[in-house]
Amino acid sequence: MRRAVNDLLGAYDKLIMDPVHGAIPLYRHEIQVIDHPLFQRLRNICQNDILSLVFPGATHSRFLHSIGVMHVGTRMFRAMIDAYLRERQLSEQNDLTLSQLDAIDYLAKTIRLGCLLHDSGHSSFSHQFTQARHIRELMSRPGRFEDLWADVDFTQYHPQPPEELEHEHYSVRVAHDVLWATDLAAAGLNAVDVIGIMETTEVKPSPTFCKHAVTFWEFIAGADAHGGAIVEDDIPGMVMNLLSSIVSGEIDADRADYMLRDGFHSSVTIGGFNLDHLLSNLRFGWNPHEPWLGLAITQKGLGALEDFVYSRYQMYRKVYAHKTALGFDWLLREAINEVLDDEESFHWIDTCLSNMQWFAELTDNFFWEAFRKVARRQPESFSFCIVNRVKLQHLDTREDLNPDAIAQHSHWLAGQLALNPANVVTCSMYARFSNIQDNFNGIKVLMRNPVNRRRSLQKITDVSAFFSKFGDGIITHFYTRPFTPAPIHR
Repeated sequence: MRRAVNDLLGAYDKLIMDPVHGAIPLYRHEIQVIDHPLFQRLRNICQNDILSLVFPGATHSRFLHSIGVMHVGTRMFRAMIDAYLRERQLSEQNDLTLSQLDAIDYLAKTIRLGCLLHDSGHSSFSHQFTQARHIRELMSRPGRFEDLWADVDFTQYHPQPPEELEHEHYSVRVAHDVLWATDLAAAGLNAVDVIGIMETTEVKPSPTFCKHAVTFWEFIAGADAHGGAIVEDDIPGMVMNLLSSIVSGEIDADRADYMLRDGFHSSVTIGGFNLDHLLSNLRFGWNPHEPWLGLAITQKGLGALEDFVYSRYQMYRKVYAHKTALGFDWLLREAINEVLDDEESFHWIDTCLSNMQWFAELTDNFFWEAFRKVARRQPESFSFCIVNRVKLQHLDTREDLNPDAIAQHSHWLAGQLALNPANVVTCSMYARFSNIQDNFNGIKVLMRNPVNRRRSLQKITDVSAFFSKFGDGIITHFYTRPFTPAPIHR
């Protein structure tokens, strides 16, 4: 039976060779997505902004990360299906029906496309782009969202325009154009279902998804499928939430790939965890009385999950919040602001942020050329620092300071070092881990009674004290400015 599922899900048209995961198979419609200009642009967007100025190997792109997320998401879903079949001990005489196979295939392919497109809206230098002051001003312009969706009904994805645009909203916009240019009908898929499992969206699933969702729920829950408080109309939403948690949740394909990939390309080991061990212990969890359908993990797999969380925690502290890396992030944001002080560049970026025809131009390459232009004209510039790797001089590091304490310590450092307080720069990274306990309680631990072998689901924090140990952390680095910039007026 597992062979039948693997045969159905295993046909592919092309292989991509990935240094982290090895050979990654692609379906024909996925090749069409990848070949679209709005997806190809991800080749020219670095996964970790300019982390390569600190860890030289970290030049990997959003392009390969997105394909890696698709691969990991597929492995997660198939590992849970395989474990379910193995534990139910379905024999060849108790085969899955064609409708069950079709449902599994449809959901698996929907997950793959949702994972593939999850980061498609990132612009130049990924997260640092939207943190630059001038970019935030541009993205907050009234009417920006409506301009972005001109002549397209966005209410099928967003009931109301968001108050502030983020890269996730651009991912949805990119996904719409890419999927409508893809022959999804030949693959038997619906664009609205794919976009529905991406962040920020609220959709009405297609009739096809609803049919497969009910079949899948009955397959997973078995005798419990129509008991408890379950209402059939609730099932598609429950299944869509399950798929969404694989794309973006606490144990998701995105985090699993970027931790392994960033660790691999940065040549550090603290982001490492055993993906195979984690996946082999993932299960479907369900409770018709809540009702609930989501991810569960076996009791013996808690160690693998704890490694996953701790590795993520350490990557934030030791790599992403590295003192030199955060200093370059600050310089990068200021260099982006410098570029936008030029009126022509400002209006061009403004156009790109409102029109999908030009959005593909927003890559790292555009800004690198702009930085070089500014650096040639103005040696005392943030752009010059980026182009020539002139790093900020690090003064001190403190943890868990509030804004007032950061300001006080900054003034104290200036006094001790005879500096102008205005020339002391502070960069903070907020490691938000206080929600680990609450969010991981949405992932149940699958327990089995040693006597009657009956299954039960418990909160993670009732079984393991590990997840209650984390809280939010603030790492603040203090530096001196490389120069005192002259005012520039646009």
